[in-house]
Order: sequence, then structure tokens, then C-alpha cells
Amino acid sequence: MTDQLNIHTHQNVGHISLNRPKAIHALTTKMCVAMADALGEWADHAGIAAVMIDHAEGRGFCAGGDIAMLRNSALNDEGKTGREFFHAEYQLNHQLFTYKKPVVAFMDGITMGGGVGISQPASYRVATENTKFAMPETGIGLFPDVGGGWYLSRLPGRIGHFLALTGARLDGAECHAIGLATHYIASENLARVKAAIVDDPGSIQAILDQASETPPEARILANRENIDRLFAGRTLEDILTALEADDSQWATKELKTLRAKSPQSCKVALRQLADSLTLGSFADEMRMEYRIGSRVLVSHDFAEGVRAVIVDKTGDPQWNPATPQGVTDEQIEAIFAALPEGEEWTPLS
Repeated sequence: MTDQLNIHTHQNVGHISLNRPKAIHALTTKMCVAMADALGEWADHAGIAAVMIDHAEGRGFCAGGDIAMLRNSALNDEGKTGREFFHAEYQLNHQLFTYKKPVVAFMDGITMGGGVGISQPASYRVATENTKFAMPETGIGLFPDVGGGWYLSRLPGRIGHFLALTGARLDGAECHAIGLATHYIASENLARVKAAIVDDPGSIQAILDQASETPPEARILANRENIDRLFAGRTLEDILTALEADDSQWATKELKTLRAKSPQSCKVALRQLADSLTLGSFADEMRMEYRIGSRVLVSHDFAEGVRAVIVDKTGDPQWNPATPQGVTDEQIEAIFAALPEGEEWTPLS
């Protein structure tokens, strides 16, 4: 138990509740380690049948990782503390992905970045009318990590590429429609659902099915044809060209959005999603993402993106390189290259 987490067992159910409401429950290294420890303990505990992950009060589920800490690390200790955070966070992501007992994640509120990383590996992912899901990393010079390459590349059509590049926000109905959520349940019914799971963890599927309701229409499905057609390009330049050539209002809006993102981050994301489909395991995904993260963390674009979006809130990041053409294949290759021996990411033993 830390002051940022409530970790309990209720009868046969382990329960992790994120509790940093002022930071919308953003994850710290300490939180990741404490969650991993609890999950490790419960995995070997014959009396624990299932795990629930949710948040305490506030707008959360989880807004991501501790971005201010990552930027301070990049500026003050050459990324050492930031790499330690990524290493612990990715171990937690992988632990959840390979967990042998059912995990239910309640995505009731903002679910971004790190929040995606701890909800997507869950066996059951519950969205509500409060869900706001996004991978907005290209807007701060980062990349869609925490397994984002794995999840987004496996969504229908080019939806994953669209989400990775634009950082578009989805509501609960949209998450349910494209498979990011397994159930859609009104938030007012969650307390009852959780109590029912505690009483009978062997019936999670039936409990969630019974509490589910028909979600509103998913807006993203209305744009599916546009997304698949205009985001079909293999390169960032191809996608921008397609959007420029289309005179629809939708294309104009998405073009403006895309032009504001870090060109380097966008190119990294496209390569990441393409490579992810060739990987044999989620551990391989996390190893690749740790290589990217350890380098992007200390890049110009990350410090600048966080400054413009989060620290000064001026919204005017000066990316370098400033154009897609300025980001060379060699630069991208270097970001994805293997790390020296002893520095690669490893799963929890």
C-alpha cells in the first residue's frame, strides 16, 4: 500500500485502486512496482480468484505516466530516472498481459497512455459514459508506448494508425465498438458490479454481460471509410499527401491536427506499428518500446513537447526536425536499434 494506491483483498478478489486524484491517477515508478508486487503475490495465492483495477475519486481512470518526472529526468540526469520508470512500467504491462488469473479493468474516466497500458492487457475492459481513451503521445514528442504498438496495430483497418498519429480521443461507445473495451456499463452501476464480482469471482463474464447496456452510436464508425482510405499510406508523407488531396472537412481537420504533431514521433509510431505485427511475443514488443523510449526520452522533441503542452501550456512546440522530410530513415533506425548488452528491457523474473 502506498499513499498513491489502495491495494486490498476482498474475499477471493485482489483489488488495486489508483489514488492520485490531483494528477488524474498518473503512474509513478513506486506505483508500478507496488502494483507488480501485489499482482505477483496474488498470482501465487490459491485463495485469490480474480483481480480488479479501478481508480478512487476524480476524473481518472489513469491519465498516463508521470510526465513532469520524465522531463526532469531528461533535463537533469540524462534520462536515468525516466528509464527506470519505463522499465518498471513495461514490466507491469507485460505482467498483466501474461497474467494467469482474470483481471477486470474499469476504464471509467480518462484512460490515456499509461492508463491504456494497464487496462488493455486485462481480460475484461469496462468502458462507461465517462471513458475518454487516447494515446496522445505524438503531441508531446513521445510515442504510443505501454504496448500501444501491439494494441493499435491489431485494431480494424487503419484505426490504430489514425489513433497513434492524431491522438484522437474516443468515448466509451467507440472503445466498445472497435474492441478496446469488452463491455459498456453505466458508471452508476459499477459499485454493484464490483460487489457482485467479489461475491462470485467465478461468474465475472455473466455479471458483466448482465450489467451491460447498448452503447450509443460510435462516431468513429461513421469515419471508418475516411480513416481506412486517407491513413492507408505506409509513410507519414503518404498520409499527409492523401489528406491534402481530399477536400472534405474531416480531412482538413485531421490534416491540421497531424501537422501540429512531432514529425519524428509520427514516423516512430508508424514504424512501431508496422514492426509490431512481425513480433512473436508481447515481451518482444516491450523490448522494442523500451529501446525507443530510452532514446526518445532524451530527444529534443520530448522536452520541447512537454514544455509547450504541459509546463508553459503555450501549445506552440518547435519540433526539430520541423518537417517529415527532415526526419531521416537513419534517425529512425538509430531510435529502434538494439541497446548495449545489460541495458535491454527484461520481464519480471
